[in-house]
Amino acid sequence: MSTHACLRRWPTAPIRTELIHGVLLFAGDFDERDAATTQHTYPGRRVLMSTDGHLEVQPASTGPPRSLLDR
Repeated sequence: MSTHACLRRWPTAPIRTELIHGVLLFAGDFDERDAATTQHTYPGRRVLMSTDGHLEVQPASTGPPRSLLDR
């Protein structure tokens, strides 16, 4: 793993992680591979990827997923 990957990519960049209203928010430029890895890391949670590349790990729910940006 390169230094760039360690400092810039999830999950090794804790300075880019926030907990907002019980939702983990990983700020960055992520893609579908990262979303799949996140889903495997947090089973039973819902993972959303925003249009700007951020990842949200939301608690399990029966309703439709709703981004933090929509609140």
